[in-house]
Amino acid sequence: MGVSLKDVAQRAGVSIKTVSNVVNNYPHVTPRMRAKVQQAIDELGYRPNLTARHLRKGRTGIIAFAVPELGNPYFAELAGAVIDAAARHDYTVLVDHTAGLRERELLVCQEFRSHVIDGLILSPIHLETADLTGRQETSPLVLLGEREYEAPYDQIAIDNVSAARTAVRHLLDLGRRRIAFLGSRTGRERQPAHLRLRGWREELAAAGQEPDERLVVATDGYGRADGAAAMAVLLARGERPDAVFAYNDLIAIGAMRTLTERGLRVPEDVAVVGFDDIEESRYGTVTLTTVSPDKQAIARLSVDRLVERLAGQPVSGAQRIRPGYRLIVRESTAGGRTGAQADDGPPTG
Repeated sequence: MGVSLKDVAQRAGVSIKTVSNVVNNYPHVTPRMRAKVQQAIDELGYRPNLTARHLRKGRTGIIAFAVPELGNPYFAELAGAVIDAAARHDYTVLVDHTAGLRERELLVCQEFRSHVIDGLILSPIHLETADLTGRQETSPLVLLGEREYEAPYDQIAIDNVSAARTAVRHLLDLGRRRIAFLGSRTGRERQPAHLRLRGWREELAAAGQEPDERLVVATDGYGRADGAAAMAVLLARGERPDAVFAYNDLIAIGAMRTLTERGLRVPEDVAVVGFDDIEESRYGTVTLTTVSPDKQAIARLSVDRLVERLAGQPVSGAQRIRPGYRLIVRESTAGGRTGAQADDGPPTG
């Protein structure tokens, strides 16, 4: 049988109410009494029943984190950070996979599993603002990812345009002038691919260059194969670039594979910058320069906002919160040098 509050109270020589106050971190306990109870807790190995605690508050103690692609290392790494952030609030995370399908995104943000979860952190791809403003479910929702919405929910996302401009500026500073963009998409102008493409255009224009749209290649997906195919298409056009800015690290890694197969050197012939700073970017034959979103801050801010709303704490209206980012300079642009560009983006708040 497990250790109970009564056992701890008897060991500490205090009332069960006092032990409960310490376990629940209520403020009106003297430091001396708190230390006495904590010693008894440590000696007996007491662990609070988190399920019972949440049920007393009418909660399940579970929040959901829904992402479009668990096989994408960025989302896998972000899921780990969300789980860690939620654990600090004694919440368990249910990870859901929408496959980037609108019907599944609608399902998770409406009443799906409403009897199981207390709130939802969602990274949508295809939902529109009308889908969110028409939401009937009353549980708190926090939106992740760079898709922009005019909806009454907190949104946590880095400034994609600014981050893209930082990446392109780095390539321009290296003397590169034919900078390709791999990973554009059609439709939905406020998706992250369009925002990063916009940053590419703006930074080239700011440098006095006319953006060459022949160096922009769309992809069907965001994986390594898509990047390899996009690079092959660009070379087949006879439009060899001297640098590549890729929508994400996976596309960049695929592009580098094609460059190597064609006998082109990275970075000597073509410099490459990715986006996301996934673990794989640090361990390739040529390590990848990349924009690194602050994943820990994204996770912490999203969980904190959700928990604050669950607790009914006074919070302002829905906010768009921008965590920071930085450019990590590695071998794919630095020829063997590694380090971090001194541009961390906006403050994390």
